[in-house]
Amino acid sequence: MAEIKFEKALERLQEIVETLEGGNIDIEKSLEYYEEGINLIKQCSSKLKKIENKIALLNEIDEDEEAQDE
Repeated sequence: MAEIKFEKALERLQEIVETLEGGNIDIEKSLEYYEEGINLIKQCSSKLKKIENKIALLNEIDEDEEAQDE
C-alpha cells in the first residue's frame, strides 16, 4: 500500500469503520476493509512515532540551550 498523508489516512479509516459498522457488505469485502484499515493504522502509528521522536529531540536541544544560558 502506498504511503498517504496522515490526515487522509485518518479520513479513510473513518470511512472503513463506518462501512464495517453498517454491516451491509459480505465477509470477503469486510476482510479487505479490515486489512486496509490495519495497514493504515500501522502507517499512522509509524508517522506519529517519528513526530514524537522529533519533538523529544527538539525539547532536548531547547533544554540544553537553556542550561547553557544559566
